[in-house]
This record gives sequence, structure tokens and C-alpha cells, in this order.
Amino acid sequence: MAQIDTTRPPAPGAVPQRSRFNDTIRSLRHRNFQLFFSGQLISLIGTWMQNVAQSWLVYRMTGSSLLLGTVSFAGQIPVFPMAPLAGMVADRWNRRTIVIITQTASMILAFILAILTLTNRITVWEIVVLAALLGVVNAFDIPARQSFLVEMVGREDLMNAIALNSSIFNGARIIGPAIAGILVASIGEGWCFFANAVSYIAVIAGLFMMKISRRQAERAIQSAFDHIAEGFRFVRKTAPIRSLLLILGLVSLVGMPYTVLMPVFAKNVLHGDATTLGVLGSAAGIGALAGALTLASRTRVHGLGKWVWMACASFGTFLIVFSFSHRYVLSVLLLVPVGFSLMTQMGATNTLVQSMVPDRLRGRTMAVYSMMFMGMSPLGAILAGAAADKIGAPMTVALGGACAIAGAIAFARHLPKISMEARQLLSKQGLTGDDSIEEMAARVS
Repeated sequence: MAQIDTTRPPAPGAVPQRSRFNDTIRSLRHRNFQLFFSGQLISLIGTWMQNVAQSWLVYRMTGSSLLLGTVSFAGQIPVFPMAPLAGMVADRWNRRTIVIITQTASMILAFILAILTLTNRITVWEIVVLAALLGVVNAFDIPARQSFLVEMVGREDLMNAIALNSSIFNGARIIGPAIAGILVASIGEGWCFFANAVSYIAVIAGLFMMKISRRQAERAIQSAFDHIAEGFRFVRKTAPIRSLLLILGLVSLVGMPYTVLMPVFAKNVLHGDATTLGVLGSAAGIGALAGALTLASRTRVHGLGKWVWMACASFGTFLIVFSFSHRYVLSVLLLVPVGFSLMTQMGATNTLVQSMVPDRLRGRTMAVYSMMFMGMSPLGAILAGAAADKIGAPMTVALGGACAIAGAIAFARHLPKISMEARQLLSKQGLTGDDSIEEMAARVS
């Protein structure tokens, strides 16, 4: 086999070969994103530990699918009414400062939950209240954190940063539930909550260590109401962004609540325990991590419109099959493509929206994104919990999968009508990537 001469310089005019691995991690060349990445990875492992432990604690104490849905509802519903205000704050004030405040508040709430649980004074309604307070914090954290990405890496690496940010979330989703399952089974839920509280120190320290150029925040010429309304008008009048957020909201409403019912599947359908619940969560996390890394390896936005509806249809299909499985190994395997499909849709949607929105409207647009992503989930959680008590968790999850497939079909039929406007929006943002903007944007659909 011929050897490659690595000492010879490239020929004049030759295009250097690109490494897929380097493309996948290119955002990590920015020091600020390195700090964010490492801190978030540690913190999000703790967050997933708390999510699993909290679900198991509620179901162990009550045995009620409805109360599982109620806790999830309380933890996410504040995002819906408060996101518009949070988007305005993200566009008018320093985003790093906002994220430091929200992460500190989350840490304090986790410590309170840990202390109440470890001292055996916790009740279901205290869990509901703490979940609701965390929901208020997240309402301000999500648009500020998502909008802050562009300040860490610049617009040229924004797509990769979004995907790597998702990979952190889902990498933690693999590790966190597995650790939580072991800890809950051995020493109880309270120590999972305590570990989560401690994990916030890493991300807060990273945020303080960043060197961020001062962003020219928007001057408060408009009233707060007019400022918020401007963001809603932009989303409503911009067909590509509106369509992407509508299908995101549908999946959040009817599909994502399957995670709320996982304790029911683990205990009643698969006859397992907290370890079973942790493995199920990790399986979905493996698929989601694979989806995030697949997106991270891309250097252009072309074709992502198709990815959205195909991933949505795939998510619904595998969710239906999972709902009828009574075999532990099969259920675990089916959750891998479920996680992959959901992550692919969410990540592609986030990338397309942030690629098309102007910087001055980024916070408010991502606030609407968070309303669709997290704000619709609690409504779905409470409906899924109530439905599961009536018709059972498997049938409830299957109906959600069918609705997701119907939404994917509707989006696919509408996609050709919005491609021209998508081309214009991308052109305004100067996203040329490796193609001409005309070629790249034309292939979004």
C-alpha cells in the first residue's frame, strides 16, 4: 500500500481536506464555548439525575399517573406565560448575567428539595411548588441561554454550537438517569437532588471565567408591551419560522409527554424498578446524543426542512411501536430511535430558526421557541396523565405518536410553499457557508 507523504506541502490552489471530526467539534475552538460546554455537561448530568429521581419519588409516594403529570405540568407551565417577558429581558439586558442568575436560582431550589427529602419532610405538594418555581427560572433561562450561544461562537459556528449544546444535554441524559437509578435504589432520591445542586457550581464558575465582548443591547425606546408584541408579530408574519414552531408545539403537546409516563412503563408494563426507569431514560438519551452529533457534523443548513418532517414522522412511528411492547429489551431498543428522531427534529428546528432570525429579535423569537418546546409540554403532560388513568399509558402514548405522524404529513405538504421566504431570510443573515446562499437556501426544502 502506498504511503502518504505528510511532509510535502499542499499544491498551490489545492483545497485542504476537511476532517469530519473537526467539523463536528469546531465550536470548541472558542474558549468561551469550551467553558460553557464543560460546565453544562457536569450540571446537566445532575439535572437528569434529579428529573428521574423526582419522577420515581412522586410515583413511589402516590402510585398516580395523574400526579406524575401534575408535577411535570407545574414544572413547565410557567414557561408559557412568562417566556414573552423573558425574551424581552434577553434582548435588553446582558445575557451572561441573566444565565448566571438563573443557574444560581436553580441551584438553591435543588438544595431545598434535597434537604426536605433527606430529612423525610417532603410532600407531593412541596414537590409541585418547587417544580413550579424552577419552571419560572427556566422561563428566563432558556431564551437567554439559547441567545447567548451566538455571543460565544459567532454566527459562523452557531449551527454547530446549537448541535453541540444539544449533545451535552443528551450525553448527560445517558449518564444521569443511569446514575440516578443506581443511587435511588441504594441510598434514596434525596442524594440525587443534592448532587444536582452541587453540579451547578461548574457551570456558574465557567460563566464567570468567560471573556465576552460587550453586546450593544437594544435601547428601551419602545414600551415593554410593544417590545414583546414586536417579537410575536415577527414570528406570526414569517411563514417558515411560524411553520417550524407550530410543528414543534404539536410534538411537544402530544409526543413528548411519553417521558412523563416512563415510571408507569417501568413499573407496571415492564415490571421493573428505579433501575429500569434509569435504563429506559438512558436509551432515549443514546439515540438523542446520536441525533445531536449527526447535526453537529453538518456544516450547512441545506436539507434541514426535510429532516424536520422526516424526523417527526419517524418519532411518531417508533413511539407507537414502543407503546405496545411488553418486552424489556425490545422497549429499550425502541427508545433509541425515538430519542434520535425527537432530537433531530428539535435540533434542526432550533438551527433553522436561529439561522433565519435577526440578532435584535433573537431573544424574543427564542422565547416563542421555548413556549412551543417547553410551554406546550405541561399541557400535554397533564392531558397524558389524565388519559393514562382512563385508557392506560400504552394507548395514550400510541395516540400521541399518531398525532405526530399526522403533523409531519401536514408540514411536508406545506414545505415547498415556504422555501422562497426561507431563502430570503437566510440571505439577509449572510449565511453563505460552503455554498452560495441561493444554492444553500433553495435546498432547505
